[in-house]
Amino acid sequence: MRSHLLASLALLIGVSLFLPHASAQPRLPSLGDRISGTVSLEEEYRMGQQFLAQIRRSTPTIPDALLNSYLENVTYRLASRSELRDHRLSFVIIDSEELNAFAAPGGIIGVNTGLFVNAENEAEFASVMAHEIAHVSQRHFARGVDEAQVGRIPYLATLLASVIVMATSDAQHGTAAITAAQGMAVSNQLRHSRSNEAEADRIGQNTMFNAGLDPAAMGTLFERLVALNRLGSRPPEFLLSHPVTESRVADARSRAVRYPSRPYSDNLEYRLMRARVVNHYAADKRLLVADYERRIGERRDEIQEDAFTYALAVAYWENEQYALARQTLARLLAKEPNRISYVATEAEFLIAQNEEGQAIPYLRRHLEINPDNHALTMTLADALIEARAYEQAADLLDAHTQARPDDHHIWYQLAEVQGQAGNISEVHQARAEYFTLVGDFSAARNQLQYALRLEQEAGSSPTEQARLQQKIRDVERTIAELSG
Repeated sequence: MRSHLLASLALLIGVSLFLPHASAQPRLPSLGDRISGTVSLEEEYRMGQQFLAQIRRSTPTIPDALLNSYLENVTYRLASRSELRDHRLSFVIIDSEELNAFAAPGGIIGVNTGLFVNAENEAEFASVMAHEIAHVSQRHFARGVDEAQVGRIPYLATLLASVIVMATSDAQHGTAAITAAQGMAVSNQLRHSRSNEAEADRIGQNTMFNAGLDPAAMGTLFERLVALNRLGSRPPEFLLSHPVTESRVADARSRAVRYPSRPYSDNLEYRLMRARVVNHYAADKRLLVADYERRIGERRDEIQEDAFTYALAVAYWENEQYALARQTLARLLAKEPNRISYVATEAEFLIAQNEEGQAIPYLRRHLEINPDNHALTMTLADALIEARAYEQAADLLDAHTQARPDDHHIWYQLAEVQGQAGNISEVHQARAEYFTLVGDFSAARNQLQYALRLEQEAGSSPTEQARLQQKIRDVERTIAELSG
């Protein structure tokens, strides 16, 4: 783990040292905006995409379409009510029980699945997302670069390295790696972080209120983090990159009471997603079943009752008790037959029971109601693959890449199913897209060259060959820029 992390950091620092070359090009800053004269929004976006590629390449990410769709929906809801100028956002969910979230330049928003475990309701989860959006909207990265240039601090490399460290569970070795790579730059960065954190808290709470979410949830979550810090031998990863003090908790509490009073409702969808994550990480799935059965018997409100019923169904599924899983989920489907989370989960249960013949028409009916829905589409692809309808699965995933061209999980699965369908040129083309999205441009070029050779041998159309040749040139240009 340590050697892998050090290698990732070295690669990131190498990329970050390349990035300032872009800022040497002439550009016109916004009037009165010194920050745009240092790093433009477009440069931030390019930096962020390169950073995201390294995250995808160096950390395990979650392909769960329901979880990813939820994260995107709640974040866009907040972004629409924020001070964000550039709404090109990219998301990543890291497969780690450690509580952590981060923002990177160019609208990169990342969370560990541990945030779902530790945030008890949607408002608490959204408080972290709103905080991270504020880091992006206030351009804390660009402001840090501006301050770093004055002090001749290699701020960019330090920031990118620290973010990837906090996206892993090996913070002890990661912090040492940063120190070795960047020396005193870390302490210079931290000097500016407290004011940025306070600003992100304040603006994040405004965003929450404007989006109809309870701003008091930020203080509640902070209090829980402080308690975890007191009880644990090592603080949560989030506290290493977002220090929470008693005064910060008090500030969040005092700001919350200044907002006009209004009722806030809980969100069932968040609780369903949280149940999926809790079940995923449970060491003893059998204990979960007993716990959920007990909780359902207690008197609770309808949202909690439905959430625990769903959690029980998923726990049965995790224990391979498929009949009980479907019986339990049927109670929820009777109430809300078109809720996408229930439909996708029912289809997952059917596939697990080798009943993809039922799952496929069931999912197709619901895709007629919700065209291009990510979770339904990916679950249908799974069902088609299990039914060995590889060509249909490939066509479905290929079409889905048009809606989500930057989703590396889709390209990975598309490459696999093209291989199962015997479409070898398409395998290499899908792999090229995947390698591009994870920042391995040499591998992407190789895959495109394989595809071009196959198309030439097959005598394919000049247009198709020209398209592949252009893609190869584009990748080679990127390789040259990164090497330059």
